[in-house]
Amino acid sequence: MDVSAKATRIQLLDIHSPPMRAFHMSWIAFFFCFFAWFGIAPLMPIIRDEFQLTRDQVGWCIIGSVGITFFARLFIGWLCDRIGPRLAYSGLLIVGSVPVMLIGLANDYVTFLLFRIAIGVIGASFVVTQYHTSIMFAPNCVGTANATTAGWGNLGGGVTQMVIPLMFAAFLSLPGFSSASAWRVSLLITGIVCALTGVAYYFLTQDTPAGNFSDLRRQGHLTSAKAASGSLWKTCCDYRVWILFLAYGCCFGMELTLDNIAALYFVDYFGELGSGDKVQAVATAGMIAGLFGGMNLFARALGGIIGDRFGDRWGVNGRVKWLFIALFCEGLALLLFSQARTLMAGIPLLMLLGLFVKMSNGATYSVAPFLNRKALGSVTGIVGAGGNAGAVAAGFLFKSNALTWPTALFILGICVTCASFTVLTVRFAGEPETVSPPLSDRLPDQTDLELSRAPAVV
Repeated sequence: MDVSAKATRIQLLDIHSPPMRAFHMSWIAFFFCFFAWFGIAPLMPIIRDEFQLTRDQVGWCIIGSVGITFFARLFIGWLCDRIGPRLAYSGLLIVGSVPVMLIGLANDYVTFLLFRIAIGVIGASFVVTQYHTSIMFAPNCVGTANATTAGWGNLGGGVTQMVIPLMFAAFLSLPGFSSASAWRVSLLITGIVCALTGVAYYFLTQDTPAGNFSDLRRQGHLTSAKAASGSLWKTCCDYRVWILFLAYGCCFGMELTLDNIAALYFVDYFGELGSGDKVQAVATAGMIAGLFGGMNLFARALGGIIGDRFGDRWGVNGRVKWLFIALFCEGLALLLFSQARTLMAGIPLLMLLGLFVKMSNGATYSVAPFLNRKALGSVTGIVGAGGNAGAVAAGFLFKSNALTWPTALFILGICVTCASFTVLTVRFAGEPETVSPPLSDRLPDQTDLELSRAPAVV
């Protein structure tokens, strides 16, 4: 897409220009997707008792919730290259809201697990969020735009840890509501909100700064869907894509894992919460887990901002160096948190871990848009799927009866620390950041323009 059509800065109060409408709608949509995706997590102590779930069954629920998202992210990245982010996001929100609303029909472990797996499809929303901002913002601020929209969207995973238990408690206090009906109604309302957001996305956004994919293809300004897929194989053969796949598995994979287990972890392993009133313990654990997700308010954006600063000074390879630093520090923080046994130590260490996890997420996607300019959707999908692959791998540790959960976290800390060094093998030769990472070829009647000539978003 023509560089001059992209936004070169972020104007948060602007709701009129296409880039900023996409910016705000993408993070809002992602927020509600994450809210719905992990709305079950803080209620698991209640659901575990209702369905009499074993540790192995809880582990499969954790794995199922993130496992299907691996394939959904690969598919949605491919789909974005063909129909554009507007239609892809609207469809995903509406389709993904269905199992969120219907999980209330579950009456045993098997049906609950099947619905939990189906809800995981909505996690593919991340790919569309990153895709949409990547084609709306110029290279000088694309890392910040990607990290901010994803971070504010990920915030839904923290807010849901706090809000869903409060919704549950509010319904439980009403006449005629049992704990079984209270959590079901809470998820029903969440699903309805997701569906309405999908409708809003369709009407309030467009695919690119210049218009929708369908219009641009009719005008001959955008390559055909068949041509756009030509570089998919080349993308898969690029070792750098798979290094970022691994890196994202180590950071976003840990975020997904902690979103799933944090409330249970604090109830089971911190004595201050493990006894007394069950509803109060769940609410308190949800608030603590919400602190981890709440770091997304600024930490992921900070990772992208620092990535852009490193890029300004040292080029794309500077962004890679920053990713290594953030990921290495995440591994160390994870090792420390795994050893905490009191709330006084556990809460600050959880927040420190959250800081580096979120910054690593942002740092990863300050690099990803520069990997392959002709297959942005495929790159975004593959790297994004790495997060789910990491969460699935971690899930098997937490379902094992041979390991305590603190031991599983310690092992993951060692893995993340070691994996961070693989990032240093990523190299960009002769690819300056002054070249935009567009979705497709330039418009046929345009020449490359310097970023300094691009109009700012006002």
